[in-house]
Amino acid sequence: MRFLKDLLLYISAFVPMYALIFVKLVVELINNNLTFNVLNTINFVTLLLLMALGVLGIVWNVFLNTDESCEVVILSKKNITDQHFLGYFSLFVFFAIPIDLSYMSGYFIYVIVIVLIGIVYVGNGLYYINPLLNILGYNFYDITFREKGSEQVRNAKMFYKGDLQIEDKAYFIKLKNTNFTFIDKKHKKI
Repeated sequence: MRFLKDLLLYISAFVPMYALIFVKLVVELINNNLTFNVLNTINFVTLLLLMALGVLGIVWNVFLNTDESCEVVILSKKNITDQHFLGYFSLFVFFAIPIDLSYMSGYFIYVIVIVLIGIVYVGNGLYYINPLLNILGYNFYDITFREKGSEQVRNAKMFYKGDLQIEDKAYFIKLKNTNFTFIDKKHKKI
């Protein structure tokens, strides 16, 4: 089950790219530069399916996450969203614009590159590199925290929607691993 959630989260990272490619294909179709043949139909269906699976991945990981929450006090934070977003988003633009998916060779190259990136992404727990979450208003933080009732200080990378305020607040987190988790919106005064 965890692998499926991770895979869907990986797919969600590419939703902006899938949308760019989909728009490109629709524009080509409207301008009569593209016809509906088997490959183009497969492209449209695949892109729609991947976008739907990506949205499902976000919903499942953010809103339907049943991992156990723990209460933490965040001692320090550093917003590092910009360190990962622009490099990954430039990959989208580079990959989505010039490739011609109306040819079988372009389609196979596209699939192979997505699979290879996926192996690295899931295998190394790079879940925090997700431009869709950034577009949805989540910021990525490198934080130092301690669990309530413990003096042990730990580090983790966390997504939080909006600007994370740490003064006099305790947050609830679902610590998936130190590479990726969400801080719940709910918090309380310390």
